[in-house]
Amino acid sequence: MSTPACTCTDIHNHIVPENFPAYAGRNLNVPWPSMAEAHACHRHVMISGKVYRTVADGSWSVARRISDMDTAGVTRQALSPMPELLSYWLPLDDAKVMVRFLNDQIASMIDQAPGRFVGLGCVPLQDVEAAIREMEYVMGTLKFQGVEIASHVNGVSIGDPRFEPFFAAAVKMNAAIFVHALRPAGQDRIVGAFSEQAVAFPGDIGLAVASMITGGIAERVPGLKIAFSHGGGAFAMMMPRLVRGWNAVPKAKESLPKSPREYARKFYYDCLVFDPQAVKHLIYSFGASQLMIGSDYPFNMGDTDPVGSLKAAGLDDETFVAIMQKNAERFLGLPPQ
Repeated sequence: MSTPACTCTDIHNHIVPENFPAYAGRNLNVPWPSMAEAHACHRHVMISGKVYRTVADGSWSVARRISDMDTAGVTRQALSPMPELLSYWLPLDDAKVMVRFLNDQIASMIDQAPGRFVGLGCVPLQDVEAAIREMEYVMGTLKFQGVEIASHVNGVSIGDPRFEPFFAAAVKMNAAIFVHALRPAGQDRIVGAFSEQAVAFPGDIGLAVASMITGGIAERVPGLKIAFSHGGGAFAMMMPRLVRGWNAVPKAKESLPKSPREYARKFYYDCLVFDPQAVKHLIYSFGASQLMIGSDYPFNMGDTDPVGSLKAAGLDDETFVAIMQKNAERFLGLPPQ
């Protein structure tokens, strides 16, 4: 089968700066990140004196990133920070400094190759008003396409009503929201060295998707453009049971006027699921119009060939082009290429 001509927009990838500014706040024992030398082309992200993650230079080097994008057939990336840098646990004054630094770093990378990158910045969502102000900065001053947030904020699900003003403000600003797992629930119930990313991340994202529906924000904030990483995690398998509950429990229909499936099929999802049959199940569950390419570049749990992974699903041309290009353009508010 021939591959139709189209571009590829990757909405799930991350940046880490080559260096962080020295901590200049007044608080004690703040887990402020720093960088340390590692082996060739790599640096250690240090938090509280310990190595959190060792990252390659594609995390900050525009030249290396573009070279890797070209190899993978990716035309454009929507840059977002490594989730651990979202800084919800920092004191608010420190978090404001960190997210502003990261947003400006993303803007600098975009300036070096504006045709290849767009921005999904970060906000201090532990304070909704401060988050809205920073979103105004990234959307108005930096001209980003939206922001990245985590699946919860210090244990409070994003579907909690306290975050509704933030999502309403995102609609007014036409900001896309990309949701990534972070410090996921359930790690204490999983056994194994790599359980956080492989097992707990998909569970946490599934909880986040469900919370946006069951908490009513999806109903009360129509027009919200929100995308979930890792194919929505476990939610594709949760959804039929959620629909069954809505039909079977009278109080469920009192709280939600429409089926959970209707809300879920208005959200967006990346298709970073590592299996062509899983991609087909996402299409069945959520619709081909709601899926986008995600690579998790430059991390080792990512997909170094996201285009090839989508080709392996054997999709028709219209669906292939939609997932590669058109859906991301609609989600990010970009003109067609």
